[in-house]
Amino acid sequence: MKPHRILLVDNLMIRRYGNLRMGPGRKLMTGAIRNNWRICEFSDRDMARLLAPLGIRPIGEVVANKKLVKTAKNFKPDVLLVGHCDYIRNWALEEIRATLPGIRIAHFNVDPVYIPHMQDQCKERMYSCDGIFVTTAGEPLKQWCTGKNFVSYMPNPSDPSMENRDNSKKKEFLRDLFFAGNPLSADRRWELLAEVLKKIQGKMKIDIFGWTNPPIEKPEDGLKFNPGVWGANYENVLASSKMSLNLNRREGDLWYSSDRIAHLMGFGILTFQSSLNRMQDFFTEDETVFFDTAEDLAEKILYYNSHDGERARIAFNGREKYHKIFSGERVLKFMVETLCEESYSEDYEWASQVMR
Repeated sequence: MKPHRILLVDNLMIRRYGNLRMGPGRKLMTGAIRNNWRICEFSDRDMARLLAPLGIRPIGEVVANKKLVKTAKNFKPDVLLVGHCDYIRNWALEEIRATLPGIRIAHFNVDPVYIPHMQDQCKERMYSCDGIFVTTAGEPLKQWCTGKNFVSYMPNPSDPSMENRDNSKKKEFLRDLFFAGNPLSADRRWELLAEVLKKIQGKMKIDIFGWTNPPIEKPEDGLKFNPGVWGANYENVLASSKMSLNLNRREGDLWYSSDRIAHLMGFGILTFQSSLNRMQDFFTEDETVFFDTAEDLAEKILYYNSHDGERARIAFNGREKYHKIFSGERVLKFMVETLCEESYSEDYEWASQVMR
């Protein structure tokens, strides 16, 4: 496997002072290290704000782009990966390509394909980048194909240094079930949560994070609605939870999931997820629990809450499978091999979803 020099541009949240999210950018960074590749990171939002005189962000943005060009000239990467970077402009990427004509540039985006901002980002990068990687598969990818680039599915990566607990081996938990999410107006998960909670509340301890307004009129004891939780506090919630809901704002997009799925399955938490997204192409019922309706979901939650041996077995298998096929080093290897037009070093289960 050819060693690579990778410049990764993403929001690395330096200004959060340790209150970090376990985002895909950092997992790609650790994946590069595990592949013995040289990597340099550039945090676009932090640099734009740091370099903004008197807090004037438009000026900070221009300077940050110039510093990115300087970083590329100094580091001389053969691969440039650009994540959710609202501050990085295409003129900077074009200047980098002019200076390093052999470089390969890709944009990666883990937002749902139906979000307007995500679509705008991909439209902005489709002509300036050699490839685009997104966490949805299928026909929607073709809208960003130009005839000169490719658009590909990428899984949400995991990393054993971040998803570093194994709840499948635990017996004692602070809660039986939890869900964390950021609600939006007309969020479809609200109705599903309301139906499910009516059937299971009072029968187990449930924590909902990020949803402070209960979707049901009279929550019973054992059901709590909490503010959003981040950083080490979020990791502690993961480490003390037996089962979890992986609910997306819209279900039914091929292979899509919030990157929450990597946290849940990677921690060995029994994970319930919709059957509509076809994650059955990667995981079996012995590795995660799929549901079709709110009633189906409620029944399965109650069943596994009272059958702890089965809960632990499925959660263990799911954790093993997720870390094996969706590890950051493997996902990054696929991305680089596709971007650099190298022969695949192994059979990637999702390689059919490279659109040209």
